[in-house]
Amino acid sequence: MAEQITAAMVKELRERTSAGMMECKKALVEANGNMELAEDIIAKSGHKKAAKTANRTAAEGRIIIANTQEGAAMVEVNCETDFVARDESFIQFCQQVVDTASQNKIADVEQLNEKMEESRKSLIARLGENIQIRRLFFLKKSTGQFIGSYIHHARIGTLILLEGGNEVLAKDLAMHVAAMKPQYMTTDEVPQDIVAKEKEILIERAKQSGKPDNILEKIVAGQLQKHLSEICLTGQPFFKDPDQTIAALLKTHQAKLLKMIRIEVGEGIEVIKKSFEEEVKAARGSSQP
Repeated sequence: MAEQITAAMVKELRERTSAGMMECKKALVEANGNMELAEDIIAKSGHKKAAKTANRTAAEGRIIIANTQEGAAMVEVNCETDFVARDESFIQFCQQVVDTASQNKIADVEQLNEKMEESRKSLIARLGENIQIRRLFFLKKSTGQFIGSYIHHARIGTLILLEGGNEVLAKDLAMHVAAMKPQYMTTDEVPQDIVAKEKEILIERAKQSGKPDNILEKIVAGQLQKHLSEICLTGQPFFKDPDQTIAALLKTHQAKLLKMIRIEVGEGIEVIKKSFEEEVKAARGSSQP
């Protein structure tokens, strides 16, 4: 039957499934040329494809947010390349993931993974890349609370939960967090070991100036306070009005920060870069039965 499988048939199956050429040809041979059956075979092979791709680094992808009257869900879905991250079927899967989390009020990423496992494996079969639902954040809001959300180029996502204020303020703060990258909401949240380490570094630098210890202490105190303001949201100048801090802005609106979440695609994932020769060898090896 292999001789009856034409290039046009393989092309059509590739367009339907986005699977590799050889995978499409094998499926058509197995299905005796039946296009629907071949498409089924490729979809079901997702289990095998998922196992083969599981150990490959997935550090690209997208961040998606779904807002409802009750709260917001934010998800990071990873793939291996930015090419796949822009693929329409991958984008649709990401939307399905976050909608599933939002509609079912799923707050646990493992539970979300279980819910989406069959769809994930089918997508792996189509795209041939390791795809992972990596992180999930779910915020609920009560009466008098507002959630602000913002996504920058699908690579940075932020959520802000406010007590008081309004939706515009919450949105502005979410945009500010995306742009200014605060590590903490307030100085009270900064771990003491981090404060102590920064102070130690500042003291060593200050000693090089040769100034008296009583002067050094004041200099270090001021520098430490400046550093903490820079890494904490409330101490930063508001990006729309640098003349006022976020703390002053919140006070003006009689609002209180309750939660801040900021994530970037692939942060914390170690990417091992391969040479071109290594990539060719890996591709050749993965094509072997």
